[in-house]
Amino acid sequence: MNVGLFIPCYIDQFYPQVGIATLELLEKMGCNVGYPLKQTCCGQPMANSGCEQDSIAAYQHFVKNFSSYDYIVTPSGSCAYHVKKHYNIIEQTLEVKNVRERTFEFVHFLTDILKVKEIPGSFPHQVGLHQSCHGQRGLKLSNASEITPVKDGEALRLLRTIKDIRITELDRNDECCGFGGTFCVTEEAVSSRMGTDRVADHIKNKTEVLTGGDMSCLMHLDGIIKRQKLPIKVMHIAEILNGNSITK
Repeated sequence: MNVGLFIPCYIDQFYPQVGIATLELLEKMGCNVGYPLKQTCCGQPMANSGCEQDSIAAYQHFVKNFSSYDYIVTPSGSCAYHVKKHYNIIEQTLEVKNVRERTFEFVHFLTDILKVKEIPGSFPHQVGLHQSCHGQRGLKLSNASEITPVKDGEALRLLRTIKDIRITELDRNDECCGFGGTFCVTEEAVSSRMGTDRVADHIKNKTEVLTGGDMSCLMHLDGIIKRQKLPIKVMHIAEILNGNSITK
């Protein structure tokens, strides 16, 4: 199986360890992983800013780079959702349709395509899972509390298979962190308050490690944690699933 690895801008620039963890775990699972060196942004920031027509060139460039792969995998529910849902504004050639259908968020790919049921290893920490809006309500990767009180989802199920892990029971388990792409720039006060509320929920319920499938959300929350000097470590779920330990 030939997999094209798409690394979002913020991971490429600020969190390269997340890209490395994603690559390593995919290879452990038997995938032949390629990384197109000419890949760039998927175009989401421009689209979110009201400039979607200007992002068409980025969409077309993405398709050109990834159309030859069996699957495209990214450690970002946000980027995966954008490719699958927003690339409908360009001509729907066979290549475009294939790229949209075969682009997967990392955990979704593990569970639905590779049929991974459990993760070996131990992670003896209290872990709080943040569900990103695009992953949860866009890609339907976990239950939404406005529909059912049952807390379930692909990331949660995989985390629970890790030895010695303890999952935080949050008061509001699927509330938005306030990042929202360019929302955190245009509405910074509201965004900051939402993020502060999410972090407070984790502190109250004893989270030691805060994780999730979108480094953009985690970046926002990590900024709040560091400014307040709070005792929480932030790690992308790929790092935990790959067997990475906490580093200082």
